[in-house]
Amino acid sequence: MEDELIDSSRLSLPRKSVLPGAGFFYPDSLDESRAEERAEEKLEDATVAVVTDTDADGLGCVALVREAYGAALDVADFEDRLEERLSEDDEDDEDDEDVALEPDEEEERPKSPVALVGSSPYSLEDDLLRVAEYAPEGIEVFVCDLCPDKFEYVEEELKALTEVAGEIHWYDHHQWKPEVEKQVRDAGVDLVVGESDEECSTDVTLRELDYDFHDRFVDLAAVTRDHDLWLNEDERSQDLADYAYWTSKEEYVAIVGTYGADLPPVVEEYIAQRRIEKENLIEAAIDRAEMKTVGDWTVGITYGRCSQNEVADALRESGADAAVVVKPAGSASIRGSDDFERCHEVAGLVNGGGHPKAAGCKPDIYDDMLDYAHHWTTQGATTKRVILNAFERVAEMPEEDEDIETER
Repeated sequence: MEDELIDSSRLSLPRKSVLPGAGFFYPDSLDESRAEERAEEKLEDATVAVVTDTDADGLGCVALVREAYGAALDVADFEDRLEERLSEDDEDDEDDEDVALEPDEEEERPKSPVALVGSSPYSLEDDLLRVAEYAPEGIEVFVCDLCPDKFEYVEEELKALTEVAGEIHWYDHHQWKPEVEKQVRDAGVDLVVGESDEECSTDVTLRELDYDFHDRFVDLAAVTRDHDLWLNEDERSQDLADYAYWTSKEEYVAIVGTYGADLPPVVEEYIAQRRIEKENLIEAAIDRAEMKTVGDWTVGITYGRCSQNEVADALRESGADAAVVVKPAGSASIRGSDDFERCHEVAGLVNGGGHPKAAGCKPDIYDDMLDYAHHWTTQGATTKRVILNAFERVAEMPEEDEDIETER
């Protein structure tokens, strides 16, 4: 397949809004091979490893751990490269008004003795095993901002990790099942789970690390919490969330580790440039939204490549108790409100999980590329139907029904 076919910079915004980014079209085997190489490279000389989600909350945890262990990378190199990217984008804009801005590829950087192993709920077990395979014996391990639905998903990997690691700490704030908490602790892990509706994982890490942090890190945790718990009371929190999504993991950690939540001018300029297209994609998703009645709730549901939080806010302002944003890659974000705090229950029925007011899922309905082609051309019709059916099932159940079995 020609590279041009998956190059978003060649697409008009309406077409870009309904198709996934270039990374979607790379086979998992290629991603896995690259992940193995990167993990081995990062871990071979590391003294500490942080396996973390790669949003602002998870990466905020890495910034704290590196500060506590004196392992922060020099920020100057990252700022210089960011200046270069801005200059290149300005030159491109002169020739093409529809320049696509994909998340930046991880570039070669100096290595930190605190290795950053980016993970997700769907790759957690693989990433734990990579640390067990490639890290030196006695390494200290932190797992941050991740929660397994079942202990069996990580049982063998944790066993392998405990045979290598000196200590394993796990800091999180998601909704944990009591039996999974107990089993993880019984496996020899120092597990600390913060209050899901009061703390983010950066808060938990700040509290649990035995280190006297500068006030900028306290502020960073507070602003990260503002976004991660959907409080939206600090205008800086959206900048952190966008920057974490748009740039490389290492760059984000270096920048916030140096500046905290008060990002430097070069980063603010970069965010402003990226946000132009972001706002257009948000508007496209809002315009195609529908309101559905499920039980006593109004569910706003839409499709598109967009920032789900702002879209969800707009749907709630239009009267939705819950908002669903189906993505071109097949996943979906579910956002609640004061009138709907069962997002994690809905997601648990369709291969996902999360918080009462914020959850994510990816229904297991894609058997081949024809299914994805149907997904794009119908703007997620099947996925929408499956998720709305899950809302209907939850509406028939008592709240927090323990019999809900999370699919995966």
